[in-house]
Amino acid sequence: MRQIALALGLTSLTFILAVIWGSPLLRILKHYNLGKVIRIEGPERHYSKMGTPTFGGVMIILPVLLVTVLLNAVSFVGTTVLGRSILLPLGVLIFYAILGMVDDWEGVRGKRRGLGMRARTKLFIQLIFALVVSLGLYYVLDVPQLYIPGVKKEVEIGLWFIPIAIFVIVAMSNGMNFTDGLDGLAGLIAATGFVTYGAVALLQEPQQLYVARFCFALVGALFGFLWFNVHPAELYMGDTGSLPLGATLAVVALMTGNWILLPIIAIIPTSEALSVVLQIVYFKITGGRRLFKMSPLHHHFELSGWSETQVVQRFWLISLMFAMIGVALAIT
Repeated sequence: MRQIALALGLTSLTFILAVIWGSPLLRILKHYNLGKVIRIEGPERHYSKMGTPTFGGVMIILPVLLVTVLLNAVSFVGTTVLGRSILLPLGVLIFYAILGMVDDWEGVRGKRRGLGMRARTKLFIQLIFALVVSLGLYYVLDVPQLYIPGVKKEVEIGLWFIPIAIFVIVAMSNGMNFTDGLDGLAGLIAATGFVTYGAVALLQEPQQLYVARFCFALVGALFGFLWFNVHPAELYMGDTGSLPLGATLAVVALMTGNWILLPIIAIIPTSEALSVVLQIVYFKITGGRRLFKMSPLHHHFELSGWSETQVVQRFWLISLMFAMIGVALAIT
């Protein structure tokens, strides 16, 4: 019970920090005209969002970074709140955020305005980051390799863990990036994912206690961001937020050994990424026909007549249901 109370305390702390500095951040972004560029092929209703400040991922990352550094400093006086094991997911959060920030800058002010970095370049950098992280998980942290629902013992997969981890990190990073397209959607889905894996980590106490606290600290910062991101959004997270959130969620899943449940717990980012892949493959095979009206998947439902808030609320309900299924499977 004490661990749950402490985790929720961290959630409240990062939430307050994010909300407090949200307004100053908005003023800074507006002052420098760092607003979103809407691509012309998107749904027409999105044109009104042109110019809304982006780079909102900074609002999520800085409170988590500040709290993590301060609480690790506290450990020098004999009280450990956030252990050093969470420095790896924190590093993932920071480095993928830097990549996302460069991408956002390219899309807002760079030569590829409205497009961002070239997809191949971004994917290559993601793969390099993921390789380093996977080696750290395997050789440094020695995380549990795999837990399968119904099997009580850890399943050893050896060096196969490394390529699997690379794929999981890159896939989820891009899946969350595809999810970030409607007011509040990516923030709600990410928060649900981190709450779920925070709960799974608490069930693995004491091995994953610090991971659980880190997850709940992230949830608080996400709630603070959503204060400004719910419809009609005053601020967008951009790739500065979506890329690191997806990658960090994947790393947390890998650290708990329950990464096989990630496609269930993160059903929406998984579906969004699959819709893009299927759309491209179907388009090439059929010589120009489309499987969906538009991808990622949330745009298909928008063009089918759902309002933006309907898409967000229904996707979130689906996410909650599958998150509960994921927790149930994790404890079997």
